[in-house]
Amino acid sequence: MISSDATLLGLGIIDLPKRCVVVICDGKAKIRALPEYGEYRIVTHQGQVKRMKKEEGEDF
Repeated sequence: MISSDATLLGLGIIDLPKRCVVVICDGKAKIRALPEYGEYRIVTHQGQVKRMKKEEGEDF
């Protein structure tokens, strides 16, 4: 859970997934859990976050 006001961002680490990423852009914060296998791409354009893409895989 993310709680924020104009100048402070608070993260409750107990509520966070074990492996995650926090992305902050334009005063907004988003948390995404990382996949067990795969990659997570953060796509930017002109200094702004446009997309966050998760590509999962598995061991063969």
